[in-house]
Amino acid sequence: QVQLVESGGGLVQDGGSLRLSCAASGRTFSVYAMGWFRQAPGKEREFVAHISGSGSNIYYAGSVEGRFTISRDNAKSSAYLQMNSLKPEDTAVYYCAVRRRLDIAYSNGDAYAYWGRGTQVTVSS
Repeated sequence: QVQLVESGGGLVQDGGSLRLSCAASGRTFSVYAMGWFRQAPGKEREFVAHISGSGSNIYYAGSVEGRFTISRDNAKSSAYLQMNSLKPEDTAVYYCAVRRRLDIAYSNGDAYAYWGRGTQVTVSS
């Protein structure tokens, strides 16, 4: 069992930055790939970014590539999402998750078994 707690969300103006953190319980954090997803009101959950356990394999959704950076610190059992040049369309609840299914694409939420409760990000225009 892994428990995840996101933090760092808030209200920011168009073009601003935020850094989200995801703190994980458990001593085997480094073996798990992690993902960030988001869900805006009235919309389906969507993939944002993925990072492998070692941090060597990173993937982004096209809508955030070049603006967002995913990273992790296995010594602190934490993952991060640095978000720059934020836009109003980035407004959503952001979730981190642990990937458990390698036979399912990293962009598919079904590949992830443990989820945090989310942190709200609001970008004002």
